[in-house]
Amino acid sequence: MKLFVAGLPYDLDDAELEEIFEKFGTIASAKVVMDRDTGKSKGFGFVDMPNDDEAREAMEHLNDIVLGRKAKPLVIKEAEERKPGPKPPRRY
Repeated sequence: MKLFVAGLPYDLDDAELEEIFEKFGTIASAKVVMDRDTGKSKGFGFVDMPNDDEAREAMEHLNDIVLGRKAKPLVIKEAEERKPGPKPPRRY
């Protein structure tokens, strides 16, 4: 199951995101989304867990927790598949 994770601290990296979720099971991948222009975190990411039960347990236990002092509560839900379509124009 692929999970969408919002409310991440802006200084959190992929390894730290994986570390948070690996307490609940096997992690296939963990990726913090970075802004392509600035190289800084956008405050959300994706975690792919092969076992759906472990993913649901992680979602249940980690939803609404706060990481860091200035962070927002985490919002975790099953990621929706991206629909193919035209890419938005790139801003310069």
